[in-house]
Amino acid sequence: MSGVRPQEKTSRGIGSFLSIYRPGAKVGRYLGVLALFGIAFGLYRGIQDNYLAEIVEISAFERGIVEFFRETPGLLVIFFLAALYRFSDSKIFKIGIWCMAAGLAGLLAAGTGKFIVVAFMVIFSAGEHIIMPVRSTISLDLAKQNQGGASLGITTAISNLGNILGYVIVAVLFFVFTRMGVERLSLVRFKSVFLLAVLLMTGAAITAMALRETSLKTKRRRFYFAGKFFKFYMLEVFYGARKQIFLTFAPYVLILHYKADASIISTLLGICAVFGFLLSPLMGRLIDSLGYKAIMVGDTLILVVVCLLYGFAHRLFPVRIAFIVVCVNFVLDSVISLASMASNVYVQTIASSQEEITATLSTGVSINHVISIFIALMGGWLWKAVGIEALFSMSAALGIVNSIYAASIKVEKK
Repeated sequence: MSGVRPQEKTSRGIGSFLSIYRPGAKVGRYLGVLALFGIAFGLYRGIQDNYLAEIVEISAFERGIVEFFRETPGLLVIFFLAALYRFSDSKIFKIGIWCMAAGLAGLLAAGTGKFIVVAFMVIFSAGEHIIMPVRSTISLDLAKQNQGGASLGITTAISNLGNILGYVIVAVLFFVFTRMGVERLSLVRFKSVFLLAVLLMTGAAITAMALRETSLKTKRRRFYFAGKFFKFYMLEVFYGARKQIFLTFAPYVLILHYKADASIISTLLGICAVFGFLLSPLMGRLIDSLGYKAIMVGDTLILVVVCLLYGFAHRLFPVRIAFIVVCVNFVLDSVISLASMASNVYVQTIASSQEEITATLSTGVSINHVISIFIALMGGWLWKAVGIEALFSMSAALGIVNSIYAASIKVEKK
C-alpha cells in the first residue's frame, strides 16, 4: 500500500495545478468567468450557422459577406483598445463580456431580418474580439515565469469545458424538440438557446465585475508596431487567412452539402471542445518543452492534409463515407488550431514587458483580421464560381506558406 490517503492525493493534485501560478494570484474567480463564458459561447456557436442557413436563409455566397461584417471588429480592435488605453486589462475584459451579452440579448429580442441579425452579430463579435488579446495577457500575467504556455493551456481547457456543456445542451434541446414534434425550422428552438446564452453571459459579466486588477502598472500604448515582432505579424496574416476559411465555410459544407442539422453541428463542436479540453494543457506543455517553432511548423503541415480531404472528400468517397471523412477533418482542424497558442508564447519570449505583450497581441488580432475579412468575401465568391475544391485548396496552399515562414524563425537560446 502506498500509505497516501485520497484526500492527500487530491490536495497534491490541486497543489500541482496551482503551482504554475504566481503566489497570491487569485485565479478561481477568473476561471469561473471563463467557464460561464464558455457555456454561453458554446450555446451561441452551436446554433449560429444553422440559424443563418435555415432561419435567416443566408446562402453560401452571402455567408462570406456576413463574415466580412462579423469579422470587421477584429480589424478595428486595435482602435478599440487604443480608445481604452488608460484602462487595465481586467477592465477591458469586463467591457468585452458585457458587449457580448448585449449582442446575444439583441439576437434574442430581434426578428429574423438579415440586416438586424447581422448587426447584433457584429456587436457580439466586437466584445469577443476586444477580450481576445487581454484574455491571453491575463492568463500569462497570472502565471509564474516560464509557465506561460501551461497557463494558456489551462484557461483554454476551462473555456473548452464550458463550450462542451453548451454544445451538449443544444444537442439535447434539439433532440427533445424533435421528440415533441417541434418542426426543424421552428424559431422556438433557436430562441430558447439564445435565452439560455443571454442568462449565462450576463452571469459571466456580473462575476467578472469582482475580478482584481492585473499586476500591470504601466499604461498601455495607444498603437504599437515594432520591427522585432515582424515575423509574428506575418504569421498572424497566414493564420487569419486559413482560420477564416474553416471558421466560415466548414460548417456550411456540412449543412448545405450533407444536410447536417443543429444537433449534428453541436455534437461535432462538442467533440472538438472535448479534445480541446483534454489536449489544451498538453499542447501548452509541448510548447514549453519542444518550443513554439516546432509546434507552429508541425500544425500547419497537418492542416494541408485536412484541407485537401475537406475539399475533395465528396469526389473521392461515396456520400456516407465522405460525410464521415469531413466530420473527422472538422474535428482534426479544431485540434490542430490549439497550436495557435505557440505564437502568444513566441511574443512573450521576445517582448520586454507585459505591456508590450498586450500591445503586440492586440495588434496581431487586427492584422490577422485584415486578411480574414477579405478571405471571407473571396471564399464566398470562390464557392459560388468554382466550388469548394478551389476554396480548400487555397487554404492548403496558405498552410504550406505558413509552415515555410514559421521555419524561418530563429529561436534564441536562454
